[in-house]
Amino acid sequence: MGKSVQDKASQLQYLTNRFQILSQVVEAMDATDAEAEDLDRLLQMMKDLEGKVERFKKDWEAER
Repeated sequence: MGKSVQDKASQLQYLTNRFQILSQVVEAMDATDAEAEDLDRLLQMMKDLEGKVERFKKDWEAER
């Protein structure tokens, strides 16, 4: 994922992939084995994704 995503289509594909990964992580969690650290990692993934969404939003606003 080191490749730069510049255009809207690439950015949307990036977000789609990241949401799928996030979903897979949540689905793989087991309530009997999950710990608070697992939730911390999940929360960090969500914050990282939020940062990307904000960045892409700025890119899209700049294109207007």
